[in-house]
Amino acid sequence: MLEASNESSWIELDARALRANIAVFRSLLEKSPATASRQKLGIVLKANAYGHGLIEILPVVHPHVDIIHLISPRDALEIRRIEEQRQWPRRRLLVIGATSPEEFVQLAEEGVEVTLGDDNALSAVAALKARGLKANAHIHIETGLSREGFFPHEIAKKLSFLAESDCPFLVKGALSHFANTEDVTEQQYANQQLSEFQKGVDALSVLLGTENPPLERHIAASAAALILPEAHCDFVRVGISLYGFWPSGETKLSARIVMAQSPKLLPVLSWRCRSQFIKMLPAGSYVGYGCTFRCERQTTIAVFPVGYFDGYPRLLSGRAHVLVNGHRAPVLGRVMMNHIVVDVTGVTSDESSLVATLLGNDGSESVSAEMLAGWAQTIHYEIVTRIGSHLRRIVIE
Repeated sequence: MLEASNESSWIELDARALRANIAVFRSLLEKSPATASRQKLGIVLKANAYGHGLIEILPVVHPHVDIIHLISPRDALEIRRIEEQRQWPRRRLLVIGATSPEEFVQLAEEGVEVTLGDDNALSAVAALKARGLKANAHIHIETGLSREGFFPHEIAKKLSFLAESDCPFLVKGALSHFANTEDVTEQQYANQQLSEFQKGVDALSVLLGTENPPLERHIAASAAALILPEAHCDFVRVGISLYGFWPSGETKLSARIVMAQSPKLLPVLSWRCRSQFIKMLPAGSYVGYGCTFRCERQTTIAVFPVGYFDGYPRLLSGRAHVLVNGHRAPVLGRVMMNHIVVDVTGVTSDESSLVATLLGNDGSESVSAEMLAGWAQTIHYEIVTRIGSHLRRIVIE
């Protein structure tokens, strides 16, 4: 456990765990029935790298992956700035989120690949032509998520401008996104989506003609990358599992069924907080707003300066525990905006500062994102992505 010298609450990122997770997916691709010589490992750094910190995660993963997927054009441009500043080789970047005509221009100038997933794509054509720019594009095909994308039957009509000789979009690939791979152990709907995806790829290939290079196909996020090798296509887009999380319990169960040996994913993130003060409360004392907790005995409490402003959910009130000196210590009363109160009776014998682990390991005990999600009635994706970006992230080698 690292204690950040000037921080009351901080995030630790295990670089070795991150690289180990990358190696897991490299190994899966090597064993895939798809064309291994063409397969690439893509990772997703959206939502501040799933709450882990884009700027902190980037140097660890940049040398080890083939393509980086982002939602925000701003994030892609920031990566290009960092690559130039640190003299790194340019990595392939693909923005898969909403993009304005002005952003299409900026991305094209920086050699960032873009996604066309709605009718607004046509509005960017004039802007690119005016600047004499070309942009490598991937077409999002709607296969059953009912989000972005063009239905296979409408590609010829809605994307006819792609076949024009002066079109500034150079179509490099086609993508889609599964809707239900994580929530089930049977993949009938996913297989239907794969079929629809191929229809879309075929329609797009007809539109573009034989002179267009073969399309790069990608549809597999973390769950499909783990349990649906037939969906690996030309590259995968690993999101939540890059950071050491199984997408769901169903995915983990499916992996045990379809694999000879289930891969081991290592959580990358730990969340620590140093106590603000410690004091003794007499029996009968109330704790926190609403007087929702009453001490039945003399109780030693530690107040930690962290709360729902920082991303520690208010629904953890009276349900969660943190780890102190390798022991579970319950959170008392309500989680406040900037504070939690923890029962440390028997955990400490004096009023010296303590460090609590809100998420992660301490000795033989652990608090996982899945545990926090259960207490907070949500999913682990939300737990990690809502950790405040203002908290310092420290990479540990």
